[in-house]
Amino acid sequence: MPQDLLQTRASKPFTGAIPATVWMLGVVSLLMDISSEMVGTLLPLYLTAGLGASALAIGFIEGLSVAVATATRLLSGFFTDWSRKAKPLAVVGYGLGALSRLIFPLAASIDLIVLAKSMDRVGKGIRSTPRDAIIAAVSPPEIRGASFGLRKSLDTVGGFLGPIIALLLMILFAGDIVSVFWAAAIPGALAVFVLVAFVREPRSVEPPKPSDVRVASALKLNAAVWGVIGLAALIMLARFSEAFVLLKSLEAGFTPTWVPLAMVIMHAVYGLAAYPVGRVSDRIGYGGLLIFSLAFLAAAHLTLAWAATPWVFVLGTVFWGLHMGFSQGLLGAMIAHATPERLKGSAFGAFNFTTGVVMLVGNTAAGWLWHSMGSEVPFLVGAAISVCAMLWLLVRPLRGAR
Repeated sequence: MPQDLLQTRASKPFTGAIPATVWMLGVVSLLMDISSEMVGTLLPLYLTAGLGASALAIGFIEGLSVAVATATRLLSGFFTDWSRKAKPLAVVGYGLGALSRLIFPLAASIDLIVLAKSMDRVGKGIRSTPRDAIIAAVSPPEIRGASFGLRKSLDTVGGFLGPIIALLLMILFAGDIVSVFWAAAIPGALAVFVLVAFVREPRSVEPPKPSDVRVASALKLNAAVWGVIGLAALIMLARFSEAFVLLKSLEAGFTPTWVPLAMVIMHAVYGLAAYPVGRVSDRIGYGGLLIFSLAFLAAAHLTLAWAATPWVFVLGTVFWGLHMGFSQGLLGAMIAHATPERLKGSAFGAFNFTTGVVMLVGNTAAGWLWHSMGSEVPFLVGAAISVCAMLWLLVRPLRGAR
C-alpha cells in the first residue's frame, strides 16, 4: 500500500499508541469478515446440493469474483489517489458487501448467486484501498506497520469466528443453510454502522491534477517489480479458491453441518503464524520464508488430493493455513521494497490486476479438472505448480526484494 495516498495537514505528536481510527477500522474488518465467512464456508455446498452447480461452475464463479474485485480495486486506487477522499468510498464498498448478504438467501438460481458474489467482490475491491489509505494517513511512520498488522489481525479473528458461528447456527437450524445466510446479514450491517459512526477521516491535502494519476506509469516499473508480479502470478495459479477445499471435505467424510470446521482450523493456523512470520521477515528477508510457504502449499495439495478421512483432511487444512501465514503479505512487502516511491500505486495496481486475471483462469481450470478428471487432479496440478515456483526462487532469487 503506498504510504502517500493520503497526507494530513499536520501530524499529531507520536505517542506510541495505535490511533482509535485504526482500532475502529479493525472492528469493521472483523465484522465484515465474520459475515463473509458465514456465507463463504457454506456457499459451495449450497451451490452443489441446493442449486445443482458443477465444480466447473463453482471454479468460474470464484475466479470471476476475484477478477471483478481486482479490476474494481485498481479503479478505486486511482480514484482515491485523485480525490484524496477515502471514507465515502469505503462506506460505498462496505455498504455493497452488506447489501449482497440479502441476495444470497433469496437466490434460487446460479445467476443470482453470481450477482451477489459480484456485488460483494465489487464492494471488497472498492473498500480495500481507501481503508488502507485512512490507516496510512492517521498512523505515524513509527507505528505504521503495527497499525496495519492490528487491522489484519482483527480481520483474521473475523475469519476465525465466522466459520465457528456458521457451524453453531447450522446445528441450531438443523442444517438449514439459507437461515445461516440470513443471519450473516447482521454482522455486515453492523460493520457499516461502525464505519459511519465511529471512523473519522483526517483532513487531506489538495487533490492532484488528473494528469498525475496515469495507468501508463505501470509501464515504467523495473524488472525487479515485474519479477515479483510474475512469481505472484505463478503462486496464485497454484493456490486456487478455498471453495474446492470445502468441497473436498465432503469426500473426506464431513457432513455439511461440520464443513465450516475446515475454515476454523485453517484460519486458526493462519492467524497464529502470520504475525511471528512477519516479525521474522523484517530481520531475515522474504525469499526463504516464501520458499517455506510454497513447500507448505505443495504439502497441502498432496495431502488433500488423497484425503479419504477427516483427520487426513484436517492435516491438509493445517498445511494450507501455514502456507497462508507464511505468504500473506510477503508478496506485497516485496513489491513495496522493489518499487520507487513515486510508482508504488502503479506497482500495486499492476500486481492486483495480474493476479486477479490469473486467479480467474486458475479457478476455472481447477473446476474443469475436477469435473473432467476427478477431484484429486486439481490438487496434484497445484502441487506441481507450487514446486515450480519453489525452483524459480531457488534458481533465480528475485532482484530488489530482500
